[in-house]
Amino acid sequence: MSEKMKYKTKQREEVLTYLKTVPGQHVTVADIVRYMRDKGSSVGTTTVYRQIERLVDEGVVMKYIIDANSPACFVYTPENNVAVGEPCFHCKCESCGKLIHLHCEEIAMIQGHLRAEHGFVLDPKRTVFYGTCDACAALEER
Repeated sequence: MSEKMKYKTKQREEVLTYLKTVPGQHVTVADIVRYMRDKGSSVGTTTVYRQIERLVDEGVVMKYIIDANSPACFVYTPENNVAVGEPCFHCKCESCGKLIHLHCEEIAMIQGHLRAEHGFVLDPKRTVFYGTCDACAALEER
């Protein structure tokens, strides 16, 4: 690990403290900045981006990029907590843009089937199912 990645700042600790309050939840930089400002911190958006990317490089946080129209999501993965750090798949509503995070055994079985039967490794960080969420589907039915 490089010295740059080991360097700890007050802002890094503030970001990490917030992430520890939401283990396993997907958050965006905007969520982190909003939380920090609500707590009275003057940390800027650029600083949060820099700190969160360092945490990704260190393996403390997982980064998910859904598509070019959605902000990256980040998930805190505490040490020795495999369940929190397990890959998750995503569903995106094409109507409202809602992002649903899936930790689903059936999809994990499909992932296993693809590898065993078709020699294909599915990347959960880049797998997105597009469709319509319940709320938008209900509106369309009216």
